[in-house]
Amino acid sequence: MKIKILVLTVFYLISFLNISHGANPEKVNQISKNLRCLICQGQSVYDSQSDFALSMKILIQNKIDEGKNDEQIYDFLKSKYGEWVVYDPEITKNTFLLWLLPLILFVFGAILIIRKVSIK
Repeated sequence: MKIKILVLTVFYLISFLNISHGANPEKVNQISKNLRCLICQGQSVYDSQSDFALSMKILIQNKIDEGKNDEQIYDFLKSKYGEWVVYDPEITKNTFLLWLLPLILFVFGAILIIRKVSIK
């Protein structure tokens, strides 16, 4: 009887640990969709099945289990792999032109269209 209770208790604890560990795959998917796979050009970590992407998903799950929030996970990955790993880079002096260039091109195109229309 004691062995039966011990086995049931161990089984219950193992199943409880399995449920609590990795209980948030939606959070892993949300974060991995915003990360660029360094092996597969043009794919996110979420879409890729490379060894790098799989290890990144495990790393993200471990960081979530440690209690880290999204920003802390992104900061860790940016410090390890660089700013390029994130699809939405922050506005810094290095990325200022990246953010400003589409606006400049839009304004330049609008000026060209206005000049062409007003000439006729």
